[in-house]
Amino acid sequence: MVWVPLRTTRTDRRAPLRAPATHCTTMSLEWLMDWSWSLDGLRDFIATGIQSFRDCDATALAAVACLLVLFVWYCYHVGREQPRAYATVNALMQSAEANGVQNGYVYCHSPECVRCTHHDGLNQKLYHNLQEYAKRYSWSGMGRIHKGIREQGRYLNSRPSIQKPEVFFLPDLPTMPYFSRDAQKHDVELLERNFQTILCEFETLYKAFSNCSLPQGWKMNSTPSGEWFTFYLVNQGMCVPRNCRRCPRTYRLLGSLRTCIGNNVFGNACISVLSPGTVIAEHYGPTNIRIRCHLGLKTPSNCELVVGGEPQCWAEGRCLLFDDSFLHTAFHEGPPEEGPRVVFMVDLWHPNVAAAERQALDFIFAPGR
Repeated sequence: MVWVPLRTTRTDRRAPLRAPATHCTTMSLEWLMDWSWSLDGLRDFIATGIQSFRDCDATALAAVACLLVLFVWYCYHVGREQPRAYATVNALMQSAEANGVQNGYVYCHSPECVRCTHHDGLNQKLYHNLQEYAKRYSWSGMGRIHKGIREQGRYLNSRPSIQKPEVFFLPDLPTMPYFSRDAQKHDVELLERNFQTILCEFETLYKAFSNCSLPQGWKMNSTPSGEWFTFYLVNQGMCVPRNCRRCPRTYRLLGSLRTCIGNNVFGNACISVLSPGTVIAEHYGPTNIRIRCHLGLKTPSNCELVVGGEPQCWAEGRCLLFDDSFLHTAFHEGPPEEGPRVVFMVDLWHPNVAAAERQALDFIFAPGR
């Protein structure tokens, strides 16, 4: 049905427009063009709309009523939600236990996190990745990796409690809690020569700290006491672009290191800060294929790293190398006036992992694989 405009004079516009009303329909373009938008015409338009609504069938009215009820419910539901406040340092610490803490870390259960998520089929996945690598390149030099993947469960379960990597154990590597500086001499000397550069960029970052909030780019780790902050440039093999832009010279320095692990999930580079009174719970690292290097930036008194039961102290401008697959802890018991303990941490290849093995492990443990 089409509405037909009634030609009326000025005096008869008060009479409402009528038309057959068998069901709801639309107004024609002709009617719209002939409409006189006076106050009387507007009243006639409203009256016609009301009449049309009355003539609609019950099904249409029920549908409109349901939509209206859903809209009201949605508005009520959204209105009940409270705005999320900015997370403070204290709130982050208080929520750590609720999120589940293991070995001094909050386990995030993210599928991208090699450390926090343990897949039932991890060994099968690793073996598939190794086969894919061998098909593309070669099986040459893969004996130790193949052995490790094939017997991974036995290695991880039968290791002595002093050394238990949580994710992957490569067999037949020399085992020791600490390494001499000569283990990766080139990279150690390069880091120590650039001590002042890294320290200056850290001091610029640290100015953003306050008592009420965690600055952007920093992460807070769970600890039994005190505060432990990290600022990642590389996190599990993935560059953090925003953080790298804030430390450009330090980031460029990573590219000059010969043995830095930068292409698989076991590689990290960050600034690590312990406030006075902080204790890091004893824990194991994820693998023995790396050695962790700490370059001391600020080393107050009464700060120690204990690896495999052996204590060592940091020194400003000096590197300390250790195998974090050993049970290890760290603490800062110095006075508050001496400030935080700060190190630049970077993961380097274990010196006894061959070049062919490094290439294969980068492929097998590539981020996102």
